[in-house]
Amino acid sequence: MKRNLLMGISAVLITVLIASCGLGGGARRGASGDTIVVGSKNFTEQIIVGNMVADLIEAHTDLKVVRKMNLGGTSVCFEALKRGGANNGIDVYVEYTGTGLVNILGMEAITDPDKAYETVAKEFKDRWNIVWLEPLGFNNTFTLAVKEDFAREHKIETFSDLEKISDQLVLGGTMEFMERPDGYPGLKEKYGFKFKETKSMDIGLRYTAIANDEVQVIDAFATDGLLVRHNLKILQDDKHFFPPYYAAPVIRQDVLEKYPQLKDILNQLASQISDEEMQKLNYLVDGEGKEAAEVAKEFLKEKGLI
Repeated sequence: MKRNLLMGISAVLITVLIASCGLGGGARRGASGDTIVVGSKNFTEQIIVGNMVADLIEAHTDLKVVRKMNLGGTSVCFEALKRGGANNGIDVYVEYTGTGLVNILGMEAITDPDKAYETVAKEFKDRWNIVWLEPLGFNNTFTLAVKEDFAREHKIETFSDLEKISDQLVLGGTMEFMERPDGYPGLKEKYGFKFKETKSMDIGLRYTAIANDEVQVIDAFATDGLLVRHNLKILQDDKHFFPPYYAAPVIRQDVLEKYPQLKDILNQLASQISDEEMQKLNYLVDGEGKEAAEVAKEFLKEKGLI
């Protein structure tokens, strides 16, 4: 009887150990190695969609999610992705096809959206074993913007129209835009801009600067919510310099191999966010002062995704 009692205790102890080590089924929250690190770049839209990615993983898995939002620019996030979450980096973030193509791969711009996506998907997989999941739906292309009344007064509709009077104007742009080959350097070469002055500034200061007439032209993203708030006009890229910038999650292949369910979970966001919806979400944060994490969660609930 004593032997049977000892065997029973041993069996219980083994069962407890198996459960605590996560060997008795799927991934357990907080278990060693069962953590996904989600990152984002340092602007509103990125923080919103980064939180969407994190929320989806939390809602549909038992994985522990660590959020590293507002990390920095493209190079910071991409280097963090290459390191991986286990090495003080990240495992997944949302990137843009045009940025991947020109800024990361150093390739020529491709204007066809499908071809651009196919190219970055292949090259990222071949070079770094990083997977592009399905695009979220919106195209956050770079653009230039001026005040609506300024555009009417000077009859400006296109970048070419703007070029004709660029020597009288000051351009304000983010530091990344002023340096990237798919930003101002390439744009200047394509259109021949000769601005009276260019100013590099923090991403949030551009709209204040144009509102205060410190600059007359700013770089912008097509889905910026503050375009509406400040009554700005998006100018037409009539020579088609900027490639498409469709947003999509990029994730390490080794993470997908370990947690294959993440592919279907994150692809629930595919084609769910239009340009207009993304602009509205950005405006809720930048224009109405709501928290990006709250805006992200509410959107997912409205779509029935969580």
